[in-house]
Formats: sequence, C-alpha cells, structure tokens
Amino acid sequence: MIFTEDKINEYMELALDEAKKAETRREVPIGCIIVDNITGEVIAEGSNEREETQNAIKHAEIIAIEAACAKVGSWRLEHTSLFVTLEPCPMCAGAIINSRIEEVIFGASDPKAGSVGSINNLLAETRYNHQPTVLSNVKADESAALLRNFFREIRRKK
Repeated sequence: MIFTEDKINEYMELALDEAKKAETRREVPIGCIIVDNITGEVIAEGSNEREETQNAIKHAEIIAIEAACAKVGSWRLEHTSLFVTLEPCPMCAGAIINSRIEEVIFGASDPKAGSVGSINNLLAETRYNHQPTVLSNVKADESAALLRNFFREIRRKK
C-alpha cells in the first residue's frame, strides 16, 4: 500500500464525511475522495447524487473521477488513490480501470452490486489493460452502519 495505516484511516474518514453529506441531501450515503499519491493532497471528492439529479450514473466515484480529471487536466489519473465507503459497482469499477487509478481503498462490501470481490472482481481481471491494487474493509463497520441506518429510516417512514 502507498500510505501508512494511519493515513489510510484519515483519508477514509474524509470519504465518510462525503457520505454523510450525501445523507443530509437524502441520497444513499456513499462518499469518495481521490488522493494524489505523490503529494498526499486530496484532489477530488464526491458523494451520490442520483436522487437529486435523477441520473443513474451519478455515483460518488464517478463524480470524484470527473472532478479529479478536471483538476489534473487529463483522463489519466495515474499516481492517485480512490477511497470510497462502499465497494464499487461494475460501472464505477470500469471508470476506475479506464482512468488508470493506481489504488482503490473501500469500506463496506456490497453483496448486491459489488464488483471488487463480492459478485465478481473486475479490478483483478487481467484481460483489462489496468489492474489497480485494492485494499478492502477499511472502516467497513462505520461505512455499513451509515447505509444500514439510512435504509432503516426509509423503511420506518414507509
């Protein structure tokens, strides 16, 4: 891994902060940040926007990747790490591969849509031209609790 355990936890806290921002907007609480591996600077963040935009691709990872590309002026996000509170879905895993992100760190696993180990593992598929390193289950309990509480509250209101 590129960062120390303390730094990884610090960055994941920032991703959790993004997830909490989504929750305040009544979005599924998933947050993401992208870090420059050379400087350690957070270059982008994102949280889910599907409900407010009614756009299926407005996942936290996609928003963060778009912002990072704009910041660095390139579609290539080499020498970056993506921290996200939930295991990426197939769409987001594809965007991670296509943008050449070096490392992916995620919190909770997603048994319904996870494509970094739960249903399949697109990021380890050697037939693609890029395979980032992956670290899973970082602050998984906190990430899962945010999601559980969010959906519990929705069910309670119904």
